[in-house]
Amino acid sequence: MTSSPQSTASAGTQSRAHSGAQHVTFIHSSDFQLGMTRWFLDDDAQSRFDDSRLRAIARLGDLAEESGAEFIVVAGDVFDANALKPQTMDRALAALDALPVPVYLLPGNHDALLPGAALERAAQRDNITVLSDSTPVEVRPGVELVGAPLLARYATEDLATKAIAGLEPTDTIRILVAHGQCEDRSGENKPDRIDLPGLEAPLDAGVIDYVAMGDTHSAGPIGTSGRVWFSGAPEVTDFHDHRENVEGGEVNSGKALVVDVDKRSAEDSEVSVDERTVGEWTFDALHFEVADSADVKELLDHLEAYPEKTRTVVKYSIAGTLGLEATRELEEGLAAKENVFGALFERKRLMDLHLEPSDEELANLPLSGYARDAMSSLLEMASAPADPEGAASARDAVNLLFRLSKEPN
Repeated sequence: MTSSPQSTASAGTQSRAHSGAQHVTFIHSSDFQLGMTRWFLDDDAQSRFDDSRLRAIARLGDLAEESGAEFIVVAGDVFDANALKPQTMDRALAALDALPVPVYLLPGNHDALLPGAALERAAQRDNITVLSDSTPVEVRPGVELVGAPLLARYATEDLATKAIAGLEPTDTIRILVAHGQCEDRSGENKPDRIDLPGLEAPLDAGVIDYVAMGDTHSAGPIGTSGRVWFSGAPEVTDFHDHRENVEGGEVNSGKALVVDVDKRSAEDSEVSVDERTVGEWTFDALHFEVADSADVKELLDHLEAYPEKTRTVVKYSIAGTLGLEATRELEEGLAAKENVFGALFERKRLMDLHLEPSDEELANLPLSGYARDAMSSLLEMASAPADPEGAASARDAVNLLFRLSKEPN
């Protein structure tokens, strides 16, 4: 069998010539986690975040129409939990039911198919099919889906391998839909880990042709076949950490996959995967080193460069030592942006910012008596490494006193 994986971000739709006995194009997504709340979003931002997550579903439909996809498969965690507000559930089901192509939903660990589960209601909709067991589901003649659903919050075995056990090679295009982590992605040998090497043999033999994975929120292939992919979440859910030598977190979320499968026989199939952006939000974790006003300006310019600030969340850490004027510029610049971003806040445990006025700044302070003594005490507190929260409060007080000292009487 052959495979030609792609990872592109083409905005348009390219026509493709297909000569195989069977061909299908579909959309692979996962991990909507509808109903999710983020502690760092205020009510206004949370409302925008909720709306964006519903719009991401509609954009999957647009993508299906643009690419000629026949259906959409969601590989688990459609909902963040089985107990949701009625409004959240009703809006989500309406959005899914309105998609222009059929949608197939796999129960994941967040919305396992327990009695009274959220997906039980989803299954009652005309346009939605819930992959409630591992019986092959015929999408149309020549195309099948095999689900590996979670029927409890935690699996006790490799559900993906179990789902295809006993299936034979076939000329039919067969897609395995699974949710979880693979053994080669974790050092822990837990019984529910999906045996990725164990999927390579049925892929090569034509038992299955593609594995649509959910659970990891960043899109990307795993293994060497190019036919096992995590779609990632269609809207970001956690931070992309941009610190040097520490980069991690959700490095590639907000995506959906357009998957093409051509199958000429059980021994001869080809898969291509086109990665497309559908998300609106950005969650970034940033770190800055500062020493003077030029560094402060660079930091503020970096924040200003975000194009969609109302749909951007930045948590930041700052390390370095600044004088009074540069500290004032930093604090005022950050304060001016806090209400513009979806959220903008300190990563407190990584903050290592110190205040150290130059001799010239101290000499030029128009303070005397009690005010000068108070400033000296605050400066000492602002430089205390053992109490970062107290130091931050002291910095705020120093900035206020410094600003007042500069204002005309």
